[in-house]
This record gives sequence, structure tokens and C-alpha cells, in this order.
Amino acid sequence: MDDLDREILDFLRRDARRPYTDIADEIGVSEGTVRNRVDRLVDDGVIERFTVSTHTGNVKAMIEIGVAVDVNTAAIGERMTAWDEVDFVWQVSGEEDIVVVVDAADTQRVNELITKAREQDEVVSTKTRLILEETLG
Repeated sequence: MDDLDREILDFLRRDARRPYTDIADEIGVSEGTVRNRVDRLVDDGVIERFTVSTHTGNVKAMIEIGVAVDVNTAAIGERMTAWDEVDFVWQVSGEEDIVVVVDAADTQRVNELITKAREQDEVVSTKTRLILEETLG
């Protein structure tokens, strides 16, 4: 991945639907160059998916989860990706092992997801942070 790839990715992070012609005009290359670069980034697994960021009025939160030391965090994280309202599941370093980012209708539903996490046999602790404001970089 080179600087041109990084520039293209910067545009797509802010708006995944931005036309390739607009991106090409902004960075001074042809539309075909942008299209080929994006196709290659997808094929190489650098771009995993194109997604939508929403402002639904819902409550967004990060549920930080600690698990037992003998637990396969990838397996429990994979299980949590299937839960309704889950946007992301990250394996992280530090005090907690997994962070689940949720977009729920209200705080009651966030609390239900926290309870669901705590009911997992592997989970030893949770810590929750409500997301007050989100700004795209």
C-alpha cells in the first residue's frame, strides 16, 4: 500500500459512496486508477467492507469485556457479532479483552446487552461507556 492508496482510503472512510470520478479529480489521477486501486484493496483484504454510518437518535455504547485467561477471545467475539444492535466487536489489548460497540434503541436495550454479555460463561467483567458524540475522521 502506498500514499495514493492511503489518500483513496481517506476519502472512502469519510464517504464510502463517493463517486470514483470525484476522488480522482481531488487527487489528480484518472477514474480508472481509483477504480483499479479500490478493486485491488478489496482483493487484498485491506478494504473489508463498505458500510453506512447513521445518526438514528439511538444510544451508542462501548461495552468493554474482560474474559478468563484461557478463553479464545476470537470465538467469543465472533459469537457476539451476531447479536442485534452490535456494530463492531474488537479484540483489544489492555485491561479488557473485547470491546463491543452497540447502537441500541435506548438505555434499557444497552443494559440488556450488558446483561447478555455478563451471562457468557467466559466473561469475568464488563465496563460500559456511553458514546456521547461521534465525529468521523
